[in-house]
Amino acid sequence: MELYGKSGAASCRAILMVAKAVKKEVKIRDVDVMSGEHVSENFSQLNPEKTIPVFIDDGFVISDSRAAMMYLADQYGHHDFLYPKDPKQRALVNQRLLFYMGTLYQRLTDYYGPQIKDKSSADSEKWKLMEESMGCLDIYLKGNGFAAGEKMTIADLGLLSTVSNYDAIQFDLSKYINVSRWYANIKDTAPGAELNKIGCQLFTEFLRAYSIIQ
Repeated sequence: MELYGKSGAASCRAILMVAKAVKKEVKIRDVDVMSGEHVSENFSQLNPEKTIPVFIDDGFVISDSRAAMMYLADQYGHHDFLYPKDPKQRALVNQRLLFYMGTLYQRLTDYYGPQIKDKSSADSEKWKLMEESMGCLDIYLKGNGFAAGEKMTIADLGLLSTVSNYDAIQFDLSKYINVSRWYANIKDTAPGAELNKIGCQLFTEFLRAYSIIQ
């Protein structure tokens, strides 16, 4: 198995944590996004969308992190709870996955992306949207031990990859009681927790290199 991407990227870390959960080793192929390697002709043959990550399992190519997480759990998962077969339970996990990528992760990207690419000033309105998305996660976790019920699923691993980025930039998680409880419970015990921590360090070092955080 191979993963083309960046170790510091939350979407890549999410795949790696699911791989750990199903006891599969993945070789990371570093893609230099800042130099434009992801838009090269060679890379576009792997993924015509020219985005990372790209996951490959014995010639089978998946160019979306959520799809890769689902595939790993379906193909190699030993426990049904990681990605439930029951349609309603699975729909709930899918919804949380879509929220993680389309809202929680996207709003963090929307906040920092212009500062990195265009050296724009921080946008306080985009920060408020980050707070709003964290508030939504807090509601999802109310009364639940995990994101989609009382057992850890791939949705939790996806969310962990991004919530840990929020924590790394010193976003105040303490205002969100349920998020704080969930995060304290999972950040050191999730499969691939150490890989996730190392990736967070790379993420913060990247932001410091651009003088975005201290």
